[in-house]
Amino acid sequence: MRLARIQTAGGPVEVVQHGERWHAIRDMFSEDLEYTGESYAGDVTFLSPVRPAVVLGMAHNGSASDRQLAPEAFFKSPRTVCGPDDDIVLDRNIGTVNVEGELAVVIGSTTRHLATGQSQRHILGYTIANDVTSVEQIGFGGTLLQAKNGDGYTPLGPWIETAADPASLGITLLIRGVAAARSATSELAWSIDEQLVYLSSHLELGPGDVLLTGAPGTSGAVRPGDDVQILIDGIGALRNPVVRGRARAAPPSP
Repeated sequence: MRLARIQTAGGPVEVVQHGERWHAIRDMFSEDLEYTGESYAGDVTFLSPVRPAVVLGMAHNGSASDRQLAPEAFFKSPRTVCGPDDDIVLDRNIGTVNVEGELAVVIGSTTRHLATGQSQRHILGYTIANDVTSVEQIGFGGTLLQAKNGDGYTPLGPWIETAADPASLGITLLIRGVAAARSATSELAWSIDEQLVYLSSHLELGPGDVLLTGAPGTSGAVRPGDDVQILIDGIGALRNPVVRGRARAAPPSP
């Protein structure tokens, strides 16, 4: 099943796809979807598929060798979330910025203290994420605040696939239409289940919250004027332009 949020004349609407049309629903997190009776043609404007209260990303989860390190995660502000075709804004003196193509997990129900093998029942589905990172800002503090939270730094979309198998999905990163990286979720150090068991041992996640599962070598540097597309097998493609923003203020003197 494919779920999404689209922009309409009356505002954002949650929808489910049937054939060539998108049918409006009241709550994509309901066990039994309730239809409003409205439907829309296939040519619609997609928004970010959810508006999460919590966005988490897995650190050093790019290859099997990262299993030598303890699992670790970071927070991203929900205000960094944007949808397909929205701008990724690079401050003028930010330094090198990488885009990272990742599979994102959308939480479907409240999760806390999961045991191994329990995560699937709490997952609504999967979408495409771009975990934009200001590389030269990583060393400023251990929380990645400066590196991970620029405007448009977490594009999501275009929709949620509820039936995708996350174990081995191909990921392709295109910059200006040219393949910059190709890999697959099978290359990640920690499985989805392992990630959610770890995270739920530390905090509660709820419906609509998002986990960025890690970039298995699917990253590349971008500049203003670039066009970025992330393709994940079985889900689709997420496109965002990169634009120039304002100059970043100098940090205060110690």
